[in-house]
Amino acid sequence: MNIENVSVNRRNILRGAVAAAVLIPFSTTLASCAAGGGGGGGGGAKGEVSADNPFGLATDTKIDAVVFDGGYGTDYAEFAAKILEKNHEGVTAKVSASTQIGQELQPRFVGGNPPDLVDNSGAGNIGFNTILDQLEDLTDVIDANNLEGDKIRDTLYGGVMEPGTFGDKFAALNYVMTIYGLWYSKSLFDENGWEAPTTWADLKDLGAKAKEQDKYLFLWGKEAATYYQTLAIGSAIKQGGDEVRLALENLEDGCWSKPAVQDVFNAMKEIIDAGYIKPGGSGTQFTQAQSQWSLDQSAILYPSGSWIENEMKDQTKDGFDMVGIPEPSVDGNGKMPAEAIHSEAGEPFIVPSQGKNVAGGKELLRVMLSKESATNFAKEKLAPPIVSGVVPEDGFGSTALVSQTNMLDAAGENVFTFRFVNLYGMNQDQLPIWNSFLDGKMSVGDLTKKLQGLTDNIRNDDSVDKIEVK
Repeated sequence: MNIENVSVNRRNILRGAVAAAVLIPFSTTLASCAAGGGGGGGGGAKGEVSADNPFGLATDTKIDAVVFDGGYGTDYAEFAAKILEKNHEGVTAKVSASTQIGQELQPRFVGGNPPDLVDNSGAGNIGFNTILDQLEDLTDVIDANNLEGDKIRDTLYGGVMEPGTFGDKFAALNYVMTIYGLWYSKSLFDENGWEAPTTWADLKDLGAKAKEQDKYLFLWGKEAATYYQTLAIGSAIKQGGDEVRLALENLEDGCWSKPAVQDVFNAMKEIIDAGYIKPGGSGTQFTQAQSQWSLDQSAILYPSGSWIENEMKDQTKDGFDMVGIPEPSVDGNGKMPAEAIHSEAGEPFIVPSQGKNVAGGKELLRVMLSKESATNFAKEKLAPPIVSGVVPEDGFGSTALVSQTNMLDAAGENVFTFRFVNLYGMNQDQLPIWNSFLDGKMSVGDLTKKLQGLTDNIRNDDSVDKIEVK
């Protein structure tokens, strides 16, 4: 569960969330700080630039990388560091782990002695608005060839640059893909002859079939009630397109009353009223609820991000064969195709311009984006990196991983995301609303009014900086 952002107050969320904003127009001061270009951009010794050394990494130098030690650990970066050392004789690359990136590295940025490469991730990350002018533009990394001789840009999934782009500056390369959708047991579906739903009408029909087997369509846990909001928003965006996405992102008056949003809310309410959602979720701890889905199989679908397989790996029934599908469309006639997915890249890697070995930081990133390193990451973490084509057909034995790559491949460029909930720290206030709605104690009108009220309060609060999303 990506719960780290919801426990931080609105001001802190706003500060950190600048890192996640998509295509946010920054001031000319920040935009003008874009540096980069071939040869490594910033400080440090310079070596000869060549096809095998596009940033001019100097011989006999050291690379200092600090990687957030979170859900993915640091061994994948260490794996890439060893490849780099093999390719560049005399160069040493040290990867240090940190669980408090901001606390440990902010003083080094202030002192002009930052590392050469940083995974600026975790709840204690450094707000990008505070260091953006100290970071390299990483466009030259994307435009370099990988170790296999292919242009890196051509090897990546669509939409991976946006989360790290601020104004005109591509300042952070997010390394891991997260995919949102509905997750289920393929073996259970096959056993009952059920088909994966693509619309809300399909979901309602499936709810009736599940009921015949004494199962529910959905369930939820109290801390994760807003997973259903994420599901609803994704579905509404697929139906209404950017008009819906931008209205919500920019906190517009009446954004929750957009027809596509209302259509999804009404469809969800029909499923609640039909008794297809397991009662009692508002009093159930979220991992217990998830276990009722993955281990007990009392419900057949669960909305979540792709971390769900790893999160529930010790509480999943043998032979579950977990797979995911995109969030459903309202009626199949939306602005986006059924294959469109809500996905975003995470784990933002940055290269400080004042690092002693900027070329080394970029070269380590280039190695991480090689087929060998990306494949190692997928195999060890059972999660897709932003490099496409590195997960084999068997997904290293993970059906969930196979389905993730299938969804990414099918979506192509039809990948979207939204950030306003975390951007303005709204989740904590939205949780009781969604718990009440899923409990059947709230109408669609009440749900809409309360969500709009929260949105209006933030929009009208002059003490909260607003960030325009385009």
